[in-house]
Amino acid sequence: MSLDHVPVLSNEILNYLNPKHVGIIVDTTVGLGGHSQNILKHFDSINRLIGIDIDKSAIAIAKEKLYEYKDKIYLVHDNFANLINILEKIGIYKVDSVLMDLGVSSLQLDTPYRGFSFQASGDLDMRMDAGIGNSAADIINDFPPEELLSIFEEFGEERHSKRIVREIISTRKQERITNTLQLASIVEKAYPNKKSPRSRSNNRRIHPATRIFQALRIVVNKELDNLKEGLDAAVSLINPGGCLCIISFHSLEDRIVKRRFQTLSKNCICPPKTPICICNHKKELNIITKRPVIPSVYEIENNPRARSAKLRVATKV
Repeated sequence: MSLDHVPVLSNEILNYLNPKHVGIIVDTTVGLGGHSQNILKHFDSINRLIGIDIDKSAIAIAKEKLYEYKDKIYLVHDNFANLINILEKIGIYKVDSVLMDLGVSSLQLDTPYRGFSFQASGDLDMRMDAGIGNSAADIINDFPPEELLSIFEEFGEERHSKRIVREIISTRKQERITNTLQLASIVEKAYPNKKSPRSRSNNRRIHPATRIFQALRIVVNKELDNLKEGLDAAVSLINPGGCLCIISFHSLEDRIVKRRFQTLSKNCICPPKTPICICNHKKELNIITKRPVIPSVYEIENNPRARSAKLRVATKV
C-alpha cells in the first residue's frame, strides 16, 4: 500500500481551520494519515494531534507516515463514537478542532480480501474493525428476507431491492454467498433490463451492486449510528471558536450532518407555532458552509474517488 495517497478536499480543510484553534486537534478517521500530515505541515501552532481509526492496519500505516511528528501525535485504534472516553483516558477534556473524513478508505477498497469492493475477488467481509461483529456474508446468508429488504431500501436507497432480495434468497438456498464478485453477479442478474443505475450525486452510471455494497458496509460497521454519536461528542468537546469539519461521501451521511448542524445552530427548536419557547435549547454552532463544499473538476480528474465528497464546516459558539 502506497503512503502517497492524496486526501480529499485537503486544501479546503486547511483553509477552514483557524490557526488560533489548532493547539489540540483530533483527526477522528486518520486512515493513511494524509489529512493529519498536511495539517501538521501547515500549522506550527499544533501542540497535539490525536489520530483515531477503527482499522488497526490504518493506524500502523499512519504511524509510519507521521513518524517525523512523533512528539506531537497520539494514535489510537478505536471507534470515534467513543471520542469522549478516548480523550479522557489521555487526560484531554477539551480540544480546539475536529476533523471527520467519513466512509470507506482507500486502504480498505484496495485490499481485496477485506471485501469492500466488487472490483476484485475477495471474502464478503466489510468489517473495518477486522473480526468484530457480523460480516457482510453473515448478513447476506443468515438475515431473513424482510430484514435484507429493509437494509437495502434504507441504507442503499435501492429502488430494485425486492428483485435483488429474491435473487439472493434463491441463490443462498443452493450455496452460501461468500465472495464479492459472487454477490455483484447476483445483483447484476436481478437488475431489470440489465441497465446500470445512475448516481444521485452526479448522474453518472454506476455498477448495479454499488448501493447494495454501500448498504451492507453501513450496517456491518454501524456507520450512521457512529456518526451521530461521534458528531455530538465532537461538538461537546470543541472549545469556543474551534472548528468541526466533516467530509461525507453519500446522501445518508450528508443528511445527518446537515440536519444536526441546523439543529445545533438554533437557539430554539420548539415546534413552529409554539407561542413561547419551552425547549431551553441553546445554540452551539455557527454554520460556516451554507452549502456543502465539493471537489473541483481538477481534483476529481486526478482523484476520481473524490467525486462524491461533500464538506460541511461549523464553528463552536
